Amino acid sequence: MRHQPVHLDPAKPPVFASDDHGDGPLARLFGLCNSEQARAYAPEKRSVRIHGHSTTIRLERAFWTVLDEMARDEGVAASALIARIHDHCLVNNDKNLASCLRVVCLKYINLGN
Repeated sequence: MRHQPVHLDPAKPPVFASDDHGDGPLARLFGLCNSEQARAYAPEKRSVRIHGHSTTIRLERAFWTVLDEMARDEGVAASALIARIHDHCLVNNDKNLASCLRVVCLKYINLGN
């Protein structure tokens, strides 16, 4: 089964990597990473209050960056955004908030925001 490609650059059509060319989306993604951008992979813990309860969430910096952008777009603090996502995850019976946050970030990026 072949998955739909992720568009890295709207100006370039997606290319599937072949074993001998290495020019597919993953190769292009790796080519964009330099030592400064590699910091985005580092995990970072942040404490947030959700409905009066303090909790610590550990996510890679890249996800915190997306959450901060989402919060700005929504006109709320990041902690308020996380509380909204938390409530949505509970409704959908998802007990892992960090996983839910990661998926929401990916969906947000795929929306093109």
